[in-house]
Amino acid sequence: MFWHVFLLTSGIKLLFIPAYRSTDFEVHRNWLAITHSLPLSQWYYEKTSEWTLDYPPLFAYFEWALSQLAKSFDPRMLEVKNLNYASEQTVLFQRCSVIVADVIYALGARRCLRALAGDDGNPARSRQLIGSALLLANAGLLMVDHIHFQYNGFLFGVLLLSIGALLESKPLQSALLFAVLLNLKHIFIYIAPVFAVYLLRFYCLRGSSGGQALMKLIKLGSITLGVCLLSFGPFHNHLPQVLSRLFPFKRGLTHAYWAPNLWALYNAADKVLALALGRRGLPVGTSSGLVQTFEHSVLPSVTPGVTFVLTAVAMLPVAIKLWSVAGRESTAYLGNCFIRAIVLCGCTSFLFGWHVHEKAILMVLIPLTLLSIVNANDARWTVFLGIVAHYSLFPLLFKPELTIVKISLHVAYTAVSVALLKHLHHGNFFRLPEFLYLAGFPILCVYENLVHDAIGLRERLPFVPLLLTSVYCAVGVLYFWISYQISFLLTKNIDHSTDRKKKK
Repeated sequence: MFWHVFLLTSGIKLLFIPAYRSTDFEVHRNWLAITHSLPLSQWYYEKTSEWTLDYPPLFAYFEWALSQLAKSFDPRMLEVKNLNYASEQTVLFQRCSVIVADVIYALGARRCLRALAGDDGNPARSRQLIGSALLLANAGLLMVDHIHFQYNGFLFGVLLLSIGALLESKPLQSALLFAVLLNLKHIFIYIAPVFAVYLLRFYCLRGSSGGQALMKLIKLGSITLGVCLLSFGPFHNHLPQVLSRLFPFKRGLTHAYWAPNLWALYNAADKVLALALGRRGLPVGTSSGLVQTFEHSVLPSVTPGVTFVLTAVAMLPVAIKLWSVAGRESTAYLGNCFIRAIVLCGCTSFLFGWHVHEKAILMVLIPLTLLSIVNANDARWTVFLGIVAHYSLFPLLFKPELTIVKISLHVAYTAVSVALLKHLHHGNFFRLPEFLYLAGFPILCVYENLVHDAIGLRERLPFVPLLLTSVYCAVGVLYFWISYQISFLLTKNIDHSTDRKKKK
């Protein structure tokens, strides 16, 4: 049944081939051209297009491999100076390349679900089927990868394969896969502390003498260093240039569309204070993605160093909790704690990080979805965060003709999630304040798509719908982070009680 679900969702993805494409479509076409047409030494210097190569080398090699196939579809897409080229063959190739690359995502999901679902016959198969439906049909990935256009499914597939290896007690394989992931897209460094703490605590140190622990540490270091050497080695003479592309701190605190995090609330507060005090504030709806850096009008301006320290400090309790989990706990319980720590560290980076993209919320939601088949509390938060996260992605699909599409995807996925997870866990999902908050989304949607234009504010205040989406969703993400962190830090052995209920 797993592969039946995969084929069904792949068929849905095919329907989106002619849909709207963002600038990311041209970004990846340009990267195909750069890696195919230029010598490796020039990949990170080429700047004919404004969409320069800014992913780690392993992803550049991935683009090069795709380009070998792309030339059979339309060789003109591989010309560096052929900017904004989008023939029918080019669109078909790039769209299908994302769909085919999602096989990695499917393999990763299948591996994790098998490890988490258990082996108790029909209930285990039911959990696997529900998990596969929620992961493979994730509305956020459909919107971001198959309409907006990116390769997140492929990248999350490598992450899930790494998590699955750890759940299967294969720590070295997990470390290898995660090192590969970091060299495909460095944004996953957000959750690297979780892997570091877990592998050091439960692979290197648990049950090992000093000499054994040292040897295990050397193995881990060798794997990580080996992957980095394979990735960056060919660029050893160009490392400063490569790193300047990977870490462009001059892009500013927030992206062109404010991701729903702490800084969206901070920017909005600054704007409100500026208006109240009669000052000219930051133009809402713009940021460094368009104007590079800016200074806040009333509140203190934030530097990259501040966001780094704040993120590190906020992650510390989770790292300490993970480290302190008793070594006698079962492998399943340790694995669940590990995934919860990934969820929290990913959310911490999303809330407090520098120049966060709205799409990064999927780094929180997808690992959380894994746990929805294991524990009722995780299922509850999966539904809650799914509603918030998927709505927060709506501004990416801003074309009027996509309004029905994105709303339909959101509503259908939410309905399926609630139905399947209630079938699995039973009971009520939300407390009254949470229900009232979520009930605000239909009202917000009606205002943004109908009322704002009807009362003539589109020309005078075009930024208001974006601001409302960012701020309202930021409240929900922040509430989730606080609540889920309290549950993780203060609750002991929550999976044990669930297991007992299943046995009864």
